[in-house]
Order: sequence, then structure tokens, then C-alpha cells
Amino acid sequence: MLRSNSIFRLSCIILFLSLGSVYTKDFNALCSTCRQLVDNFDKGLEKTAKQNFGGGNTEWEERKLSKYKLSEIRLTEILEGLCDSSSFECNHMLEENEEHFETWWFKRKTKHPDLFKWFCIETIKVCCPKGLFGPDCNTCIGGADKPCHGNGKCDGDGTRAGNGKCSCDKGYEGELCLDCSDGYFSALRNDTFSLCKECHESCVGCTGGTNRDCKECRNGWEKDQEGACIDINECTKDPAPCKDNQYCLNTDGSFSCKECDISCSGCKGPGASNCLTCADGYKDEESTCTEENKEVPASDSEGSQTGDSPEKHEDL
Repeated sequence: MLRSNSIFRLSCIILFLSLGSVYTKDFNALCSTCRQLVDNFDKGLEKTAKQNFGGGNTEWEERKLSKYKLSEIRLTEILEGLCDSSSFECNHMLEENEEHFETWWFKRKTKHPDLFKWFCIETIKVCCPKGLFGPDCNTCIGGADKPCHGNGKCDGDGTRAGNGKCSCDKGYEGELCLDCSDGYFSALRNDTFSLCKECHESCVGCTGGTNRDCKECRNGWEKDQEGACIDINECTKDPAPCKDNQYCLNTDGSFSCKECDISCSGCKGPGASNCLTCADGYKDEESTCTEENKEVPASDSEGSQTGDSPEKHEDL
């Protein structure tokens, strides 16, 4: 009795899990697999267009080719090449729906030439037309032609999944993707269209695209007498922002410290010509620090002048 109850409970669990898998289908993945099947089918059609024929214009070849175009043989050849052996999802979908391909091939092709629409959208219902989403293929915010008003992506677009919410592109925000986000300003706006452009790099918030349209200046910038945000030259500040053996390089909105040339002891810029003073072992020649010549020992100097060697003096 206990064994029977255990078996019954196990059967219920298996049934529950199998039913649960039906209701938790990954429609994004299913639609992607279906689209790939149809794409491969189209490639198969192209590949078999004149397969096994020499390409001549004889009446016999034309008759045979005409029969082959609509034949079961051609359909079988196409179906055999639809999925890689390693693709479980593709092979599983094909195995479950092979009869639908046969139905379309022999009965529906002339009335429904769009295989993707007929098979993926209308027949096995794992996809939606572009701009539609969810189990009932509802229209995305902004309309099917321009989901999210052209400024974002509709969740589930083209599949039976998703909730239709918009994920806005950079520069846009809001439920409808019509508002401009921080760092952008509205160049054009109506009920169905919005064009947001980036503020000038010196601005924190703006009403236009120049440094005169800033609401506030970013760090490293300050307003001049005319109200425009201009770069602060940190390199002119006292005390100097860099170490003794570095020079300051000003950049828009910031600065950086660079190491002086090896020939320098302090510098005002890159290279040996911008030294404040020359480092040990270097001397100033025409405003450039160059390496000093090493002194030659006196004995070496005398030997090189006479050209004689100790061995020669001994021989004498």
C-alpha cells in the first residue's frame, strides 16, 4: 500500500513538472529557433533550385526540373539539412512539426508564400509580427511601426513573450521613451516623436547644444563674464598641482601630471628642451639638456696619441 502511494505521488510530481514546463516556455528561445528553421528552409530552397541538373535548356531537363521543384524528394532533401545534429532545440521543433512543413509544401505554399508568418506566427504560435508582443500579440507602446516611438526596444517584440515595456535608448527615458535623460536636451518634440541631443561636455543640464546653454558647469569648468562654461586651467594654480619632477598638462575639464625627461631636473613640458635645469650628467647646449662627454683617462689618452703599445717598447 505504501509502495503504491509512493508511486502515485511520484507520478503526480512528474505530471506537475511536465505541465509546468508547458506554462513556462521560453518563447524568446522558441521564436528564435523557429526563425532559424525558416531561414534554413529558405537556404535549402535556394540550394536545391537546380540540383542534379546540368543547367541546359533541353525540353527533357525542363520537364524534370519542373516536377522536381514541387516534389516530395526535394522537400525531404531540404528537411534533412535544416538542423545541425548538435542542436537539440532545432531537431526537437522539427520532429514535432514536420507535418506542418509538409502541409505548407503541398497545400498552403501558393496561398501563404511567407513560411515564417504561416508557420511561426499563425500555426505553432511562438512568434508575433514585428512591433507586437506577448501571448496575444499585443501592439508595443508607440505602435507596431515604431515601437517605443523609435527610441527604444519593446520587451518581447516579435515573440509571444515579454510585457511590452520599453527599454529606452541612450539619451531617452520615461514609459514612452519621449523624455530626454540627464545630459541631453530636447531638439524636437511632439506627441509621437522626440529628438534628444547631447549637451555640451561642459554642462550639467542644458537647454541647447553649446557651452552657453548650460544650466550649471561641470567640475573643471567655470562660467565666464558672458555666462559660457569655459575650461579651468589647473596648471596655472599656485601651488602647482604636480610633483617637482613632473609637468602639468591641461585638458578640457581636467589635467594630468607627466614625468619630465630623464635629462631634466624639473621641467615645464615634454622633452629635453623644456627642462628648468639639467639633471646630473647633462649640460645645457642651446637651451637643450644633452648628455655630458665622459672624460678619457690620461694614460688612455697618451697611448692613443702615440699609437705605441707596451709590447713595442720592450722590443726596442
